[in-house]
Parts: sequence; structure tokens; C-alpha cells
Amino acid sequence: MTNDIFEMALQALRCCNFSLKQSKVAKLSQLINSDHFACDSSRVTVEAVPDPGRPCVPVLVHPTQVPRRRLGSVAGRVGLIHAIAHIEFNAVNLALDAIYRFRNMPPDYYRDWIRVASEEAVHFSLLNNRLHELSSQYGDLPAHGGMWSMAVETDYDVMVRMALVPRVLEARGLDVTPAMITKLSGVGDTATVAILQRILAEEVDHVRIGNRWFKTLCEQRGLDALQTFSVLLRKHGRIALRGPFNRSARLQAGFTDAELAEIAELELEFKNQLLEQKVPAPMQTS
Repeated sequence: MTNDIFEMALQALRCCNFSLKQSKVAKLSQLINSDHFACDSSRVTVEAVPDPGRPCVPVLVHPTQVPRRRLGSVAGRVGLIHAIAHIEFNAVNLALDAIYRFRNMPPDYYRDWIRVASEEAVHFSLLNNRLHELSSQYGDLPAHGGMWSMAVETDYDVMVRMALVPRVLEARGLDVTPAMITKLSGVGDTATVAILQRILAEEVDHVRIGNRWFKTLCEQRGLDALQTFSVLLRKHGRIALRGPFNRSARLQAGFTDAELAEIAELELEFKNQLLEQKVPAPMQTS
């Protein structure tokens, strides 16, 4: 049995069965948080992971093909919980890939990301248990397959990964979760509300971890964090920044006022670009 954290992270990442994946995450966490933690980056060659380990269901479709339902019905709540469970499952894999892929980082980096993987696994379990309570389970509905594409797109640089996954994709959860909590409270689904409240509190810390390492890496490379973030967002412009943004939660998660202002400006810029692409060119007259 290996005790190399990179090999263990890869094994967990490729594991398709969630219970076994969670067990592998727990063993990796125990090793990384032990007094004997060390990482030998020379032992395991870094491989591309175009498809992480996941069950054969749910069927992955384009985001526009995922059905939307009103939360006043059980079916609507199942649809929402299933969608969030899918995000949390992907988040486990994203955290494992952050450990496996990026070598020669300080020990605290690996301790941070194994904690994220462990907490995301708990989030998924809580949501899947809730689905069972509603006579459903993860995999019963289709889910969108776009989340892992950002892992592939940012696999060339840990700084880019920290900029665009925790600070954009995961931070999106800080923006939308409070509204979901309000709607679910309105229909009396207190069980799901309690789960989402826990997820929201822990996701603030996950985004904070991304902020910490992105800014640390920028400082080490002599880069301005705000300017670098703006450049990366434009380079990977298919990431749609969508407001309104949860200002208080983002500030708690380590964003600055200047960054939030830049994000708001970029959102407007990207929105205007989309509008321009949809407007037909004016007819030429002779």
C-alpha cells in the first residue's frame, strides 16, 4: 500500500464509487495531517485527468438541458438538491486534483485542500441522504458536465487554478445559496435549509483558501493580484460572471473591495459582449 500523497490523491480522484472515494479521502487526510507528513514530488509523474472518477450516472448534458422545477413541489426540491449534490461531488474531485496535480507547494497547501475535499464529501453525503428522504438518489436526474472542463483548462498552473476555480466557480455558491435558503424556508423545507446553511458557512472558508494561495503565488511571482485576476478572467472568458454578488460573504472569504469592483465591471463588460454578439449587423445600403 502506497503512502505517497500524490499517488493516494490520484487513486481517490479516479475512484468512481463515492463511499470508497470518501474512505480514500479520509486515509489521505490522516496521512497529510500526521506528524510524518512529507511529499516526494519525484515519485509520481503528473498525468492529465480528462475525466475524473464518478458513477455511470447521472447522465451528463449541456447546462441548458438540465430541467428547472419550482421549489414548491417535492420534484422541484429534488431537482435543486440533486444539482447541488452534483456540484459537491465535483468539488471533491477538484480538491483532490489540486493536491495531486500541483507539486512543490508548502505542506499547508496540501492540508488546506484535503480539508476541502473532506468537507465537500460530507456535503455530498448530507445532500444524497436528503434525496433518499425524498424518495430519490444521486444519479436519478441528468446533470451538467461543464464543471470539470475548468479543471482541465487550468491544469497547467496552480496560480491559474486558484484564481479560477475557488475564486470564480466556488465563489458562485456564496452568491446563490442565500436565495435558495430563503426560498426553501418559504416552503417549509427546514431539513434542506439546515444542510445549505452548513455548506454556505464552510464554502466561505474554501473560497478563502483559494484567495490565500492565489495571492501568495502572485506575491511570490512579483505579480499584481488584481491585474492578474482580470487578465485570467479575460483569457478564460467563457466563465460567465453573474451577479448579484454576495458582497459580505465574499469579503469574509478574502476578496477586497477593489476586487469586487473589478468583478462587477468585468461582469458588465462580458454581458455587453454577449449582447453585441446577439445583435445582427446593420444592413449595408448603397
